[in-house]
Amino acid sequence: MTLYQELLDELNAVADEAYRDFHKRLLKNDEIKVLGVRVPVLRKIAKKYINAVDELMRVPDEYYEVTFVKLTAVSLLKWENFIKYVDECVSLIDNWATCDCFVPKCIAKHNDEFLPYIFKYAACDKEFYQRFALTTLLHFYIEEKYLCTITDTVGSVNAAHYYVHMAAAWLVAEMLVKYYDYAKNLLTDGLNGVLDAKTHNKAIQKACESFRLSDEQKTYLKGLKK
Repeated sequence: MTLYQELLDELNAVADEAYRDFHKRLLKNDEIKVLGVRVPVLRKIAKKYINAVDELMRVPDEYYEVTFVKLTAVSLLKWENFIKYVDECVSLIDNWATCDCFVPKCIAKHNDEFLPYIFKYAACDKEFYQRFALTTLLHFYIEEKYLCTITDTVGSVNAAHYYVHMAAAWLVAEMLVKYYDYAKNLLTDGLNGVLDAKTHNKAIQKACESFRLSDEQKTYLKGLKK
């Protein structure tokens, strides 16, 4: 039995038709074939293939779950091995769910080394390349030393892409929560023009949904809406 057939058999054995229909609606992409396996189960399956990543990466990306397992297995690798596969992994991302779940923990200890990859993906005018750049900043870079880098990256991406727009708003909202005074300047005179009006307003909306900002801060931010 090939690795691919083994993986498909395992996925089909735990697939749920009702969940498949629900998740397919969330993905909003009729071209993606979904079996219906929940994320915790996919992560558990992916762990089995950490030592067979070379072979795993060669199997067809026929189903959402297969790609998810590939990216999850790679995300569990140590830095030296992870970095060999990251470009190929990012090229496989074609939906927000796969993108947002691709969170390679090894980046946390190699922030500066991974920045050139973030710049490269942000400069590529492809929706999920740019979204991955932004979500990676969100997961691993919201600290004082990277605030200017985040600002420049948010200002460089194409927010006309819906999922880029949403990720940019999410990232700025998180900056408002953790570095309120700095991020507030993105929305006022100091750094005005970095965000388009739609992303500006969505960032405020998302920040105001957080329990980590005070009512006074939320009232001020709502007054900045365009």
